[in-house]
Amino acid sequence: MVSFNSLECWVLSNDITILSCRPRHGHRPFHPLPQSPTAISIFTSRPHPRGHHSPPPQASHHDRKAGHAGLQPSEAAALLTAAARARDLRLGRALHARLLRTGSLLEADAVVANSLLTLYSKCGAVAAARSVFDGMPVGLRDLVSWTAMASCLSRNGAEAEGLRLFGETLEEGLLPNAFTLCAAVQACFVSELFHSAGSAVLGLVFKLGFWGTDVSVGCALIDMFAKNGDLVVARRVFDGLFERTVVVWTLLITRYAQSGYSDEALELFLDMLENGFQPDQYTMSSMLSACTELGSFRLGQQLHSLALRLGLESDSCVSCGLVDMYAKSHNGQSLHNARKVFNRVPKHNVMSWTALLSGYVQRGSQDNQVMILFCKMLNEGIRPNHITYSSMLKACANLGDQDSGRQIHTHCVKSSLADLNIVGNALVSMYAESGSMEEARHAFDQLYEKNMVSFSCNLDGDGRSNTYQDYQIERMELGINTFTFASLISAAASVGLLTRGQQLHALSLKAGFGSDTSIGNSLVSMYSRCGYLVDACQAFDEMNDHNVISWTSMISGLAKHGYAVRALELFHEMIAAGVKPNDVTYIAVLSACSHAGLVKEGKEHFRMMQKDHGLIPRMEHYACMVDLLGRSGLVVEALDFINEMPCQADALVWKTLLGACKTHNNMDIGEIAANHVTQLEPQDPAPYVLLSNLYADAGLWDQVARIRSLMRDKNLMKEKGLSWMHVENAIHEFRAGDTSHPQAEEIYTKLETLIREIKVMGYVPDTSIVLHDMSDELKELCLLQHSEKIAVAFGLISCTSATKPIRIFKNLRVCADCHSALKYVSKATGREIILRDSNRFHRMKDGECSCREYW
Repeated sequence: MVSFNSLECWVLSNDITILSCRPRHGHRPFHPLPQSPTAISIFTSRPHPRGHHSPPPQASHHDRKAGHAGLQPSEAAALLTAAARARDLRLGRALHARLLRTGSLLEADAVVANSLLTLYSKCGAVAAARSVFDGMPVGLRDLVSWTAMASCLSRNGAEAEGLRLFGETLEEGLLPNAFTLCAAVQACFVSELFHSAGSAVLGLVFKLGFWGTDVSVGCALIDMFAKNGDLVVARRVFDGLFERTVVVWTLLITRYAQSGYSDEALELFLDMLENGFQPDQYTMSSMLSACTELGSFRLGQQLHSLALRLGLESDSCVSCGLVDMYAKSHNGQSLHNARKVFNRVPKHNVMSWTALLSGYVQRGSQDNQVMILFCKMLNEGIRPNHITYSSMLKACANLGDQDSGRQIHTHCVKSSLADLNIVGNALVSMYAESGSMEEARHAFDQLYEKNMVSFSCNLDGDGRSNTYQDYQIERMELGINTFTFASLISAAASVGLLTRGQQLHALSLKAGFGSDTSIGNSLVSMYSRCGYLVDACQAFDEMNDHNVISWTSMISGLAKHGYAVRALELFHEMIAAGVKPNDVTYIAVLSACSHAGLVKEGKEHFRMMQKDHGLIPRMEHYACMVDLLGRSGLVVEALDFINEMPCQADALVWKTLLGACKTHNNMDIGEIAANHVTQLEPQDPAPYVLLSNLYADAGLWDQVARIRSLMRDKNLMKEKGLSWMHVENAIHEFRAGDTSHPQAEEIYTKLETLIREIKVMGYVPDTSIVLHDMSDELKELCLLQHSEKIAVAFGLISCTSATKPIRIFKNLRVCADCHSALKYVSKATGREIILRDSNRFHRMKDGECSCREYW
């Protein structure tokens, strides 16, 4: 038997080279695994394992004395095996207690002891399993005992301890079998163990002749490489298998789909069918996910047909996949088809309900319907999970419904789900988009501190965590993993907390995640949304690999900052790089055209998305086209475009047209648009406000009074303007006419001085936007008290450094008067002012704005 230390040397110098064969076409070349001199040192010492569950039952001396012959070994082993298959821990403990009373079987029969060990292992009772293992006489332990214990540790969050036990198995002179190797490979799913010990375990697989000959070991290796981001080598493991089963095909298809390689998943699925394998429910579920990712509705229909022929449609995973696929297909009947599939499911569970709710939320057009469906789900006694709550919080954000959002927040807390990243991130976004910045900041602080404080304390100078518990953080969603960093960076962007975002950026680099694509994407979005476009561009340029999300985030950021032409150039670079745009990319492209008034280019891109890329326009794309035409003054053409749409326009499209009618004073079409919005979303105050503004512009005060009376009858309130700033790590909020700030007197004194200065320079208050029947003097006083003006005055007295821009965030679109006044202020003070409103960024410097007056 080769010793473990000598095996390491042999592995690193010989068998690993077999993986240096020519890579498959279209895949990046394989880089050998790290050859660390400490690759096996992890196996040498064994700390006391973490306990899971309670220890096994103990028998007293009296119990053993009173014991009897009891169960025969074969009977005891059979009962324990049955309990293990049923994952019945309670029955297992009862059998264990019975065996302790007999006082002999566990100490004399290896089959019985191993069956008990396997039972605790499969039930996740690590402490109980370890107690049984440690209590077995040394001579009784065989390869099954060692394998069961190592597998138990590897499956239940003690991967490092599992590897150490695997090393002891070799030291005992036992030759590993396929199950033992699977346990060792499974321990290397953890990234740090993969890099430190994965090469040694892989070498042992070669040494013992299991490479390509055993399906279970092959599956474990595929999973090990896939979970550590190396699908190229995972595919080589698959290609090297002499025998393949449906399980192997499904595993690799699933890993491709989960990693965003939907095209490769589809190609492999077709190969599977050509090789005569019949997909099962798990294969179909993964393929439906890949189909949804590809946005291929036609392929989804074909998969649905195949599922019907195979009798898999009623399976919960397949039906959920079908609901999700139809709901996200964005054709005219998508939600109708999703409901039909949902209604045919024999028994609904949280997965099917969440798939349907998420589909409605992602469509964004029927959020009121989502709330009704959510209530039905609760009435059926279905308990929501973290994905459900995340979707519902998004619906509340879309509706601006803080009351429902707070109720759902309470449910999350009661369910102990509020601290999960996906829920916490949704809470931050919901409060931020609803204008409750203080609550948004509080939600973010809780999420940040929960995830990052202990992590920051545990990092040493090299950025590596020095505690064993950190191996488990990823599984518990409590700390140092790429998803956590990406989520927190996105949450910081929602609140506009640049300082926190920069801290997270630094910590992610310190933790060794600098090359992660998801973190890079979040950084591009965060810097862009916080007004730091140069930093966003730098984060984009420093990424090793750009996916469709990376390109889309950068294109969107350029468009929102007023660089529409550069955004379109970047889109063409993306196409040239061979990256296929998705529907979100085209929303960014069409928005860029809309922001710059590029009507001809916008029409051409709208045609290209269908003809060249096979993307079916969804409601957001139609809204972008209506916005493009409406902003350019082509209001009649915009109405014709809506009437020619292949599907019925939703409230978003009609509100977009109504906004254009307000800008260009087209009352006739404005009334048509307002009527459609009020029919589709009767509780939305926006159409009433816009229509009232149209009437006020025309001097029809009787109609204005009628609209406002109607709003009071319906208990509809206009959303109030809110501006906020970050100064010295604190949020300062301002509302129109706000006097609650501690420095209110100083702020208004500064504001009055500013207004006098810019009037001398040529500023004339635009009193026409004050839509009340009052004197011009009172109208000018109303304009003076707008939240943007208050915020900029505070910024000037607080941010004393002349080189730093004054950054202001606003929940609504900036009004024409404030836009004009802030341009003059930038010229009068020599300070750059960056204002992010609900639609875009306005970078004002020396009296000019980046929007070029087109907003």
